[in-house]
Amino acid sequence: MSTILALVFGVRSLYAAFLGVASAALAILLAFPVPMESVAPAVVRWVPILVEVLLIVGGGLLLSEVLRQAGGQAVLADWVRGRAGQGVGAVLLVVHGITPFAESLTGFGIGVTIGIPLLAHFGLPARKVAVIGLLGLCAVPWGSMGPGTLIAATMSGVPFHDLGVASAVLSIVPFVVTGVAAAWLASSREGRAAAIVQGTLSGIVLTVAVLAANILFGTAPAGALGALAVIALHLVRGSRRGAATVLSGPGRRSLWSYAVLLGGVLVAGAIVRIAGLSENWRYVASPALWLFVAAVWFARGLPAREVSQRAWSSWTKVASVTGLFIVLGILMAVSGMAAFLAQTLAQTGSLYLVAAPFVGAMGGFVTGSNSGANAMFATTQAAIARSLGVDVLGFIAVHNVCAAFLLMGSPGKIEMAVQLSPADAAGHRRWIQTTVLLVSFVVVAALAAVNTQLAGSMAALLNVFSG
Repeated sequence: MSTILALVFGVRSLYAAFLGVASAALAILLAFPVPMESVAPAVVRWVPILVEVLLIVGGGLLLSEVLRQAGGQAVLADWVRGRAGQGVGAVLLVVHGITPFAESLTGFGIGVTIGIPLLAHFGLPARKVAVIGLLGLCAVPWGSMGPGTLIAATMSGVPFHDLGVASAVLSIVPFVVTGVAAAWLASSREGRAAAIVQGTLSGIVLTVAVLAANILFGTAPAGALGALAVIALHLVRGSRRGAATVLSGPGRRSLWSYAVLLGGVLVAGAIVRIAGLSENWRYVASPALWLFVAAVWFARGLPAREVSQRAWSSWTKVASVTGLFIVLGILMAVSGMAAFLAQTLAQTGSLYLVAAPFVGAMGGFVTGSNSGANAMFATTQAAIARSLGVDVLGFIAVHNVCAAFLLMGSPGKIEMAVQLSPADAAGHRRWIQTTVLLVSFVVVAALAAVNTQLAGSMAALLNVFSG
């Protein structure tokens, strides 16, 4: 609460994070003591995750700066505009196509390092570029091939495939809301009605595509395949309009750098799985490695010192906020504060059906990670659902979608968006944070209504889709 209030009153994200960590430490000393024998296992479990996330953030910022210096982002943005048209069409291609596709393969919010630089060349104000870029993080249940959803399924005792399908059905809410919000921000007052219709249809198409991919190919690749289908539809539409298809050298090199990144993650991951290697080998398939490989591959001939200094400056600002909020989430989970909070709220009985999505959302906001939020709350949420006699699959699906959606509102992601956006965005942090949280509140409130109204019948509804 201290962190949230600090952000509401305009305190910088870094100081709000320090305040949250200090408050958590005080609470541990006063009421939630952690046994000494639990400290070492917690450190072993969480430190590698923390380091990996910070490396992913660093690699993403470095790759973005390399592509900016080389002019590849501007060329690629022009090509996207040529294929998808001007204005709302191009924006929705990024929000419901390019960013979700990249995020589904890399995770940890890195999709914005591809989406925001493209949006920066669309003629939008810097503050709108940051917000619209963050709205592209709408398919996070499938981010990094779905480990957060897998954690939720494992800890709540529901099938991974079924939870993916249920999350896809419910994602019509965030997909449509982000489409409408992005279209509203990108359109003029005269064309706003048509833009809202376009944003709604785009959200529905992404929902259908992700749902179909979940059913046909499984949960892990569903986000990438669904977003890829949306990208293909936009490009086909552009071809039918006779749009230009020629992509110059810097643009082609940008695409190759993304191919190195995404191909490396997929191929290395496939090799690890097929070879049956241990869990420790998963790091060779981590975006933490391949983001740097892609950046180094593309950086040939660029002023290395200038690029690295700018990337380092951005990373120190983003990493400090991101790291502190992850530490806050870890402290809440390890000490039992997260579980205690959920169990206390559950004493309200059926009213908890309204509160539960906000609890999950708070986990995503604090940790900036769907995996972290589900590690904090999934077990407790499932136990509460069973005690209330409601469908666990539907209940956890709502929790999963809400926890994932608040990734975009977490202070670490806000800071990353500001660093990636044109310089003018830095003076609008509070507006950016408030706007994203307003969109997030609409989504979570709508899903809370779904959780209440369909608690008894959701199982039957979701069984239709899960087979």
